Amino acid sequence: MKEVGKNRRVLVLGGTGAMGVYLVPELASLGCTVRVVSLDDVVSNDPNVSYVRADAHDIGFMEKLLAEKFDAIVDFMIYSTEEFRCRHELLLKNTGHYIFLSSYRVYSGGVPVTEETPRLLDVSEDREFLATEDYSLYKAREEDILQNSGYENWTIVRPAITYSKFRYQLVTLEAPVLIARALAGLPVVLPREALSVQGTMNWAGDVARMFSRLLFNPAAVRECFTLATAEHHAWGEIAEYYKEIIGLEYVAADTEDYIGIMGGSCWARYQLNYDRMFNRVVDNSKLLRVTGLRQEELMPLRQGLERELAALPRNTVWPDAGAVWKRMDDYLKKHRN
Repeated sequence: MKEVGKNRRVLVLGGTGAMGVYLVPELASLGCTVRVVSLDDVVSNDPNVSYVRADAHDIGFMEKLLAEKFDAIVDFMIYSTEEFRCRHELLLKNTGHYIFLSSYRVYSGGVPVTEETPRLLDVSEDREFLATEDYSLYKAREEDILQNSGYENWTIVRPAITYSKFRYQLVTLEAPVLIARALAGLPVVLPREALSVQGTMNWAGDVARMFSRLLFNPAAVRECFTLATAEHHAWGEIAEYYKEIIGLEYVAADTEDYIGIMGGSCWARYQLNYDRMFNRVVDNSKLLRVTGLRQEELMPLRQGLERELAALPRNTVWPDAGAVWKRMDDYLKKHRN
């Protein structure tokens, strides 16, 4: 398999998100010619990077695009299990190396997390959960499709929670609630039980380097990798980082109250119970061995959050999260007196 470098053509599907915004310039800096497909309207200022505004779910569009032949495909798209079943062969047969974005959420509990940690799909006894297309489950099912495909040119990556430009997390809160409320001087509500649980968060710039060192790497073929730092902190400690950096105020609540604030859906419950309430402490030795990266080269969490939040435009317009805001405000009015 070829090394990353000049004259390598890489297609990045869904490449304007949290990881893609760092991966695309990383690949270009290594000499790759990068084509990015996204629904966002982006103009490139790099001659080695071009953007196509299109829907990569459109199979007709993809057939035409893949006829151009790319040395590698990095796929950030979200597919249902059946959608991926219908298109995985098209992707695999039209490239030299296909990198599939899974998630560390496929893992069940257990410390430390390694690539051999059992997956929820394989060991959960929650039949109601297993009957769903929860993110942790459909990603695992799609891993199985790849592993049973008969092709040998794929790599599965399972990133931990990844923060980036405009993307920040705290337990299951995302930036339109977490950051927007903090900057408005409003408190957020967090589940009390989660505050002592260990979480792992990656800086997207590090994740981009992990991707780039797996790309065209013979040791990465037909393998799974957890893309994660070994650094971990209790969610309560991470909340304190946000407090120190941007003045976040937070109030601890019972788990059921928190799930209600988040909308009360089964998805909100599963994300909390089957990920954030697990101690996520990662053994990343396999990743470091294959990529040549060292743990001490990875961005410390507090420093990375400071960096990204310092660069965040204060006039950022966030996606609407008004319903969560209202439920959070109602809870705080009732419980802070």
